[in-house]
Amino acid sequence: MLDYIWIDDKTPILKQLPSKFKSAAILLHPFIQMPSGWEELTKQNTCQHVHPSNEEVYTIGKPLSWGEIMSYSGLESYKAVALALLTSICALRKEYKREDLSYKLNSNLKSDIFYPTDDSTSVLLLASLQKVLSSKGANKLYYFDPILDNNGEFNLNETTSLDISNLLYKEIIVTDENRDFAFMSLYESFATLLFAKDKNIEHIVQSMNCEAIVCDETTFINWYFK
Repeated sequence: MLDYIWIDDKTPILKQLPSKFKSAAILLHPFIQMPSGWEELTKQNTCQHVHPSNEEVYTIGKPLSWGEIMSYSGLESYKAVALALLTSICALRKEYKREDLSYKLNSNLKSDIFYPTDDSTSVLLLASLQKVLSSKGANKLYYFDPILDNNGEFNLNETTSLDISNLLYKEIIVTDENRDFAFMSLYESFATLLFAKDKNIEHIVQSMNCEAIVCDETTFINWYFK
């Protein structure tokens, strides 16, 4: 078991990792592309706000990269997208809000495209994370939820991404039985923190084919401010 850690914004991420972990990356949760017409079919009235469930995302949703969102929204960087998202969900203090970026994102968001999962790890990333955590021979994963004081284990070969997503609350840490890797959800965030014993995590992120901020000695948890 790996104790939960609370990453603060006062110290670079790498200095806060549990002992023996040497590298980290902030995995950006993909936006969600649902089948054409899904939103209209799901709404009970025109004013209702809908968002697909984990099961719907897992079964019929597709990942849409931040880069693709940038290409038609006019947002020019990952930082701009992050600030737009965080402003939209009221996760920033007044002096940090970027209503201009939020407006640019939302006014250009196409039908049947939805915000990435916030607070907990996206189900669209979990299959890749399972492959990473089992890449050095691990068969079991251990998880710890400090809010609900809940912990347990599951067999990698008998557990789907949807099964794992149903376990994930707003704060949770998951590690493999050998503690070669771990990942944790980040509250009021659209990202997951992955860390590893290997000094070079970049090739691991590349193998996942996902967007990420690879942490160096100066990367803070609020990377979008720096």
